[in-house]
Amino acid sequence: MLAPVTRPPGSFALRCSRALLSPWSRLSLLAVLLLSAATTVVLYEPQRLLAAGWPPQMSGAGAVVLFGLAYGLCTAAFVPRPILNLAAGALFGTQAGLVSAVAGTILGAGISFTLGRVLGQDALRPLLRGRWLKAADGQLSRHGFRSMLAIRLFPGVPFAAANYCAAVSRMGYAPFLLATGLGSIPNTAAYVIAGSEAGSPTSPAFLISMGFIVVSGLTAAIVAWRKRHTLRSAGPSGTGAVRGPGAEAERAPAGVGAGAARRP
Repeated sequence: MLAPVTRPPGSFALRCSRALLSPWSRLSLLAVLLLSAATTVVLYEPQRLLAAGWPPQMSGAGAVVLFGLAYGLCTAAFVPRPILNLAAGALFGTQAGLVSAVAGTILGAGISFTLGRVLGQDALRPLLRGRWLKAADGQLSRHGFRSMLAIRLFPGVPFAAANYCAAVSRMGYAPFLLATGLGSIPNTAAYVIAGSEAGSPTSPAFLISMGFIVVSGLTAAIVAWRKRHTLRSAGPSGTGAVRGPGAEAERAPAGVGAGAARRP
C-alpha cells in the first residue's frame, strides 16, 4: 500500500508569499497606489492653496516644514510643481519658500524613486525593447547624474515621469537625489519669486522670474526636438546605422571591385 504524499508544512503560505511578492504583483500595487494618489488630488484640489492660503493657525518654521512635507507627498501624487512653487512663494516669501520647495522636491523625488525601484523595476525592465526606451535607459544608467541634472535644469520631461524612468533604470540613489536638488533650484526659484511678487506684476523681480521661466521652457522644447531628431535619424535607415562589409563593397567603385576580383 502506497503511503500518502505529505506536503511540507507552510508550502501554501510560501506559494502565496511568492505570488504576492512577484514583480507583476508589486507593479499592480504600484498602479493602485498611484491611482489612489491621483484620485485624492482630484478630490481635495491642493491648488486651492493659491486662492485660500495657508491655515492661519499654522505659522513660523513649523509651517515651512509642514509645507515641505506636504509638497513632497503632493509631487509624488502628480500635483504639478509650478503650482506648489507659486504657493510656496506666495505663502512664505522668497527665502523660506525656496527652502521649503527645494526640500519638498527632493522628498517627492525620493518617494517616487523608491516606489518605482521597489515595486516596478523588476517587472518593467524586461519590457525595455524599443529603440528610444533602450537609449533612455542606457543614458540614465551610464550617465545618471549628468542626465538627471540636464533634465532638471531644462524641465521638458514631466517631474513624475523622470522620477519613475530613473527608478526603472540602474541609476543610484545618490546621483539621482543630488542632481534633482541642484538642477531644480533655478526653475524652482523662478516660480517661488514669481509667487512672492505676484502682488506686484510690474516689479523687476517678477518680470525677470517670468522671463526666466519662458526662456527655460523654450530651451527645453528646442533640446527635446533636437534629441528626437537625433534618435529618429539613427538606426537601420539613418546615418547611425551599422554598415557591414557588403555595404562597403556596394559603395566601392566598379573598377576597384573588378580589379580585386581578377587578382590571384
